[in-house]
Amino acid sequence: MIERLYGCMAKPSSRLDRISDQIQRDVAELIRAEIKDPRVGLVTLTGAEISPDHRHAKVFFTVLGDSRQVKLAIEGLGHAAGFLRARLASTMRLRVMPELHFVYDESVERGIRLSRLIDEAVRRPGPRRQARR
Repeated sequence: MIERLYGCMAKPSSRLDRISDQIQRDVAELIRAEIKDPRVGLVTLTGAEISPDHRHAKVFFTVLGDSRQVKLAIEGLGHAAGFLRARLASTMRLRVMPELHFVYDESVERGIRLSRLIDEAVRRPGPRRQARR
């Protein structure tokens, strides 16, 4: 029915946004306070998305370090996902607690790389053109 009202795409749900934001805040606090796994180290959560049926949630993160640190963080967060889900279920009032899927957020790294390229392009003197007469 929503598809008929809003075309082929469903209207964005503010409830889903609020749940996603709450999941991000709560998981960040749980990681900080209760996860002692050294693989999880310096992880920063950058966002969360929940599926319309509330069964799955993608939690996006960045981590300081190289690709090895990213791989270790993915393993550590995957290992802790069940624990985090159970802790969320005890604090959030949802009929279905979503399964947590941790996804590395490359947008921050990509933004830094683009910023460096722009800075280099601005610093380099470009070829001079002769003025037309």
